Amino acid sequence: MSVKSSSPDVSIDNIYKLDGRVPVAKAIPFGLQHVMAMFVSNLAPIAMVCGVAKLLGSDQTGISGIELARLLQSAMFIAGLGTLIQLYPVWRIGAKLPVVMGVSFTFVATLTYIATNFNYQTMIGAIIVGGCVEGCLGLTYRYWKRIVSPIVSACVVTTIGFSLLSVGARSFGGGYVDDFGAPKYMIVGLITLLSCIIFSALAKGFLKQLNVMFGLVVGYIVSFIVGIISIQQLLKQFSTTINEVGFIALPRILPYKPVFNISAVLSIVVVFFVSAAETIGDTTAVVAGGLDRDITEKEISGSLACDGFLSAVSGLLGCTPITSFSQNVGLIAMTKVVNRFTIMFGALTLILAGLFPPIGAFFSTLPQPVLGGCTIMMFGTIVVSGMNMIGKCGFNQRNTIIAALSISIGIGFTQTPDIFNYFPKIIADIFAGNSVAGVFVLSMLMNFILPKDMDVKKLAGM
Repeated sequence: MSVKSSSPDVSIDNIYKLDGRVPVAKAIPFGLQHVMAMFVSNLAPIAMVCGVAKLLGSDQTGISGIELARLLQSAMFIAGLGTLIQLYPVWRIGAKLPVVMGVSFTFVATLTYIATNFNYQTMIGAIIVGGCVEGCLGLTYRYWKRIVSPIVSACVVTTIGFSLLSVGARSFGGGYVDDFGAPKYMIVGLITLLSCIIFSALAKGFLKQLNVMFGLVVGYIVSFIVGIISIQQLLKQFSTTINEVGFIALPRILPYKPVFNISAVLSIVVVFFVSAAETIGDTTAVVAGGLDRDITEKEISGSLACDGFLSAVSGLLGCTPITSFSQNVGLIAMTKVVNRFTIMFGALTLILAGLFPPIGAFFSTLPQPVLGGCTIMMFGTIVVSGMNMIGKCGFNQRNTIIAALSISIGIGFTQTPDIFNYFPKIIADIFAGNSVAGVFVLSMLMNFILPKDMDVKKLAGM
């Protein structure tokens, strides 16, 4: 009798523990909750990059619907695989924590620049090299953990948000189309955005995390009404995908032969440093918010190694880099559900979705204004998060100089790229279209150069 009465309580308690047995019936809905919170955001970056990418040897801009469906399939598969390895590490790769992985927005601005000014194959080559670099950084974390200070991370996160604002605005207005900004695109983008806001304001509990999904559904329906997409177009996409790819298919390895360009590689490596700083923050937040303790060096090392090496694997599948997802960090902090077995069902769901190309075919038909409406506020939220991080660092003289100078030069110079005309070409290729790289390098340099006690000396002089 005592065993029967206590078992339900044990299963409930285990949901809030990192390890422990949880009934499958209870584990599945909590795992699916994490997938719903990040599903759209996981697909949006690759869709945005592919919408403007150039293929080597082709004069056409963009990637065909069939190719995009394959890549979206890969995005779902690699996100699930990365999450699974974070939960259950392989050697020293993985944190053994409930860190949910997905395709990163951090790289969108830089990848868009490379994919349009070089080509998609060059972008893939840079991703593979950059991922291996971050993976090695993760394995050697103990030797450099003091280099990236909080003010550097704060400046970088703020700049990431600013650099993505134009990407969101471009999607909001219809993407790269001849009638960019036409009323039909603006109406769909606005209705999608308002749907996300209203749902977030009215929903309760973890349902708030589904505001992007709700906006996606509403925006997609409105797209049919205004004629951006049609039933015939959707059915044709499904039919073509099933005929050419199949109903079930494994993601392809090396669908695009990588091209290695030194300036593209260096540009991406800089952003991988930025991604590493973000991953450290997300993993730390998971431990602090979900487990109420300090993170260990081993956990950060494993998380970074997974972030990097799985991004390289993502490149081998023709997809863009992956990283830890902040919205899932917030979900863990709110629900306190950290059980690895429970969240594993979310990872398995993503992997299964990646094995069915028709799912990718459906999401490949998402109109750009719907993506813009779903993501433009998210990009603005990244700016606000960065500002909050700067505020937590403190607005003393040293931090103010680092933030003000790095952001003003890093962003300002990319808005006037002709300023790089007399620089070596490799410098121009890295920094002319990549404000994140500029801010990261400048803030790192100033963090090393400026004396740590400059504010103390100022007070002493007074």
